[in-house]
Amino acid sequence: MKKTTTISASAASEIQRRGPVTPVDANSQPAAGIPAQPTHRDVKPGAGPVGPGERGTIRLRDTGPDEPPRYAPDWLELREGADAAARSVELLDPLRIRLANLPGKAGGRVIHDLGCGTGSMGRWLAPRLDGAQHWVLHDRDPYLLHFAAVASPRAAADGSRVTVETRRGDVARLTSDALLGASLVTASALLDVLTREEVDALATASAGAGCPALLTLSVAGRVEFATPDPLDGDIADAFNTHQRRGGLLGPDAVTAACEAFDQRGATVHVHPSAWRLGPVEAPLTAEWLRGWVAAAVEERPALKSRAETYLAERLEACAAGELRVEVHHSDLLALARPTSGTTS
Repeated sequence: MKKTTTISASAASEIQRRGPVTPVDANSQPAAGIPAQPTHRDVKPGAGPVGPGERGTIRLRDTGPDEPPRYAPDWLELREGADAAARSVELLDPLRIRLANLPGKAGGRVIHDLGCGTGSMGRWLAPRLDGAQHWVLHDRDPYLLHFAAVASPRAAADGSRVTVETRRGDVARLTSDALLGASLVTASALLDVLTREEVDALATASAGAGCPALLTLSVAGRVEFATPDPLDGDIADAFNTHQRRGGLLGPDAVTAACEAFDQRGATVHVHPSAWRLGPVEAPLTAEWLRGWVAAAVEERPALKSRAETYLAERLEACAAGELRVEVHHSDLLALARPTSGTTS
């Protein structure tokens, strides 16, 4: 279903002034004061464990129309700076070359952003590409779609116009017909919350449309602290197992996506895109830690008592500005063979 976002001038002004706002759990406290015990109530939606079929704000599978979003807007806002710093600029040159070789379109390039959230991918990428662009933003949460549309960039790298429309729908069922005329498909932090069948479907849709796909910030399953702790490996292993629940790919997603795109004749490039978190990113680090440990404990309850002490010590170091950690991700660029569907 296609829907073009409209929003009043007063509402747009208020959203831009205040930024995304979401109800805060009564048990939530400032970063330095949240209890160490890794319970669901201490973790922002999207930062930690969720129920089956509840990953992400996009509608991945059949769900009720009134289900709440699974990522809190303030979590997406909190991570946007780290995401922007982590994304691989090395993949942009081959992407620019491919886009330059595609036939021109009236109105500019058409870019589909899957699971757009608050629109951070567009804010990062649109100003780095030349030429007029029309972004089609896909998400399941209408508030996030409104915010993404309002906060989208208005100009490309060369000053050309950038326009936006929004769509709600089932991204896991995306087809090449839905991408007809697309110049590019993008997504951020999406691949690892898909199943192998859904990754295959995404690769089939992109290849069928003959458009490249830039899929950033998929979890790689590795976390490195500047000051190691003996429990780091156990927490990481349990977290990675948790990410694979229900047949989701988790840290295996990039390998599966490389295979899927390669089987469909695409040229695939992969580049690391780690979060490098230090004192400046302490609020993000604290929220990520709570979610990381909570997922590990949910997967392996025997870790609970040790994990509580571990989390308390890590949060104390974080609050003191002494914690540094790299959370590894990977970016993937798949250059599908152009087809007649890419012509204007």
